[in-house]
Amino acid sequence: MSTERTTPDDGFTYTLTRTLDAPADEVWRAWTTPERYARWAHAVPGSVEMDVRPGGAWKATMLTPGGDRFPLTGSYLEVAENRLLVLGMDVPGRPAPAEMALELDEEDGRRTRIVLRQTCGTAEERDMAEQGSTMLLDGLSAFLAEGSTG
Repeated sequence: MSTERTTPDDGFTYTLTRTLDAPADEVWRAWTTPERYARWAHAVPGSVEMDVRPGGAWKATMLTPGGDRFPLTGSYLEVAENRLLVLGMDVPGRPAPAEMALELDEEDGRRTRIVLRQTCGTAEERDMAEQGSTMLLDGLSAFLAEGSTG
């Protein structure tokens, strides 16, 4: 599983592309089921809440490698089951949420190409978000490789 990285020169956007060894419905459930998400996304157990529908809210408290807790909140902007998930993430001090889009494309019934894209307000914000998204994709890849979708 390789990660392709694309960072355009014309803004603070990044795109990560990875092929996962799982069908799209398993990838979708891992990303949209609170218990599953908490297991691979470095979330504090019991902190994840998801109302996966356009306008629905989500929240999670992430646990950093150093043990710090980082609460996140937001809403779902677009939802197309097994294909597209666009999240709005609340950013303190910003009037509008940051948007992150996940596109899923099942390749052969067993593998799924995931494209994660986000535009940020500054280069520093982009770099931090890209690092966090890479960690998320690493955790998701490991979770799916373990067959831990049950």
